[in-house]
Amino acid sequence: MSIILNIETATKNCSVSIADKGVILAIKELNNGNYSHAEVLHPFIADVLKEANLSSKDIDAVAVSKGPGSYTGLRIGVSAAKGLCFAFDKPLISIDTLQSLAYATKVSEGFIVPMIDARRMEVYASVFDANYNEVRAIKAEVITENSFLSYLETNKVTFLGDGALKCKEVITHKNAVFLADYFPSSKEMAVLSYEKYKKNDIEDVAYFEPFYLKDFVVIPEKKKKPSF
Repeated sequence: MSIILNIETATKNCSVSIADKGVILAIKELNNGNYSHAEVLHPFIADVLKEANLSSKDIDAVAVSKGPGSYTGLRIGVSAAKGLCFAFDKPLISIDTLQSLAYATKVSEGFIVPMIDARRMEVYASVFDANYNEVRAIKAEVITENSFLSYLETNKVTFLGDGALKCKEVITHKNAVFLADYFPSSKEMAVLSYEKYKKNDIEDVAYFEPFYLKDFVVIPEKKKKPSF
């Protein structure tokens, strides 16, 4: 058995699953539009363990979504994961949030662009081919009508995630497909965490930190004219 607890808190979707060799045994999720992770995460962990008839000591590893995403959400998920690893002497596995989001859909050709809403017209995004190979690294970027144009001109591009909704208003290329109602989930983490577990691709629990990706394009505010 290779029992892995998967924790996803990078966005508004608080998601916890327990899986054996990448196969989901139990999963709990809540996406009510708010960041309620602090209230529901630990009860979710207890619920999935109970549903799978397991205890914390039965876990072989803990996997956590490492970002990018919400600063607070990532801190809550990583803190919980590290606490479990310390308490039960288990390895910690980190999963790229956008990679697991990309696995939420399947395409026969073209590219998958998972997107997480940042602010205004900014998103966190990366690009994967139809076989889930990363062909462009993660960026925090402002979306314009020319965004991802080099991919769109030659292939169908599937944009998914809550960041895709606002892109639909700006990117109008005929090769663009939008799947907005998608969020990173511990469901897709299961296969990825198991593959890392088999390779012993683990983190240093003491020093691991989430990947916040703070290098936004900052637009300075206009200075207000003094009123006399």
